[in-house]
Amino acid sequence: MSLETDVTLEIEPESRVDVINVRERIPDRIRSRFSRYSKAVYYSYHTTAGYFGEKLSAQLNHSGEALRDFVQMFQTLFPSRRGYRHDQMELRTELSREQKVTEPHNADSHLTFISSGLTNCATYENRDDTPVYFVDLDGIWNDVRRRRRTTVLAFNEEQVVARVGLPVPVSRHPIDSINLMDPNLGFFSRLQDLIREHQVDRGRIDISLAPEERNAGLTVNEYETLLMKHDLARVLRNPLHFMAKSGRQMLGNPRAIPGRARDYAKYDLVQVINQAVDALGLSESVFERLLQRFVRAPADHFLGMDRSLILLVSNAHANGSGRGSIVNGIYQSPILVQWDRPESETRRLEISLVRFD
Repeated sequence: MSLETDVTLEIEPESRVDVINVRERIPDRIRSRFSRYSKAVYYSYHTTAGYFGEKLSAQLNHSGEALRDFVQMFQTLFPSRRGYRHDQMELRTELSREQKVTEPHNADSHLTFISSGLTNCATYENRDDTPVYFVDLDGIWNDVRRRRRTTVLAFNEEQVVARVGLPVPVSRHPIDSINLMDPNLGFFSRLQDLIREHQVDRGRIDISLAPEERNAGLTVNEYETLLMKHDLARVLRNPLHFMAKSGRQMLGNPRAIPGRARDYAKYDLVQVINQAVDALGLSESVFERLLQRFVRAPADHFLGMDRSLILLVSNAHANGSGRGSIVNGIYQSPILVQWDRPESETRRLEISLVRFD
């Protein structure tokens, strides 16, 4: 479907990990209409495929190869088929017998998505000479290409039409994740009410943790119990231990990073990242970002999880009603993750509703 400023594309990846320039996939006749607009927002409907922000892409010179290498750094921390609970289909009570046969074993892709800073929604300057890459971490399963969808929405100006603060009940457990789409919270329905109240047809909802909130982050991913409550929780409990174990595996795998020294025992965590950055040819700014994520505990530096997330609003996906509504894929949920006990029984989220003009 495409409208004056809106197009949804289908993509078939060519490998399990694929980096695809979406901008060149937009048909010429639509790209010509988009040229009248200064910005474009890119939305992925998936939990193992998405976009990096424009700032990181620019730091890597908008290079698809550099983005692939950057992702590879995180894949070495979350190797595939390493006994993740999410991948133990006999434990997945929400799946039918048939689904257990075909369901991908992709916990590593989910964890890489969350930790690397991939996002479901990113805004770029609308320039034909600058590629925008759709990064797929799980594009092929059992030799079958998965069909992916992404929406591009062009616009010129944006206007904040509403700001509200909403409390979200959380547990007193130090490590936990909360599905913000849970109807019992009433959070998602409040967002839909805001859209209707302010009659926003196209725009976005910015959700961020209040400044006083600590030891927490926000992401959009699949809220599957084993993935969220066990696999992700395992990383959050001891990120440096997890990194040390995986880092040794990285050094021992010459195909993961070319020219790798075999004797990993002489390297500490900083040297692991330093050599990996040298091998991949990443910039100093990216090196500093990696150090922040991997070396400085606790988990808020280990993971690339942000303190904010974005939800797209569009009237092209409103079941024919013509009214704006939140765009989301079938398995996508906004998720609040905490890795230390909160000071109270709620965490406060700040909401901004933005209209595109």
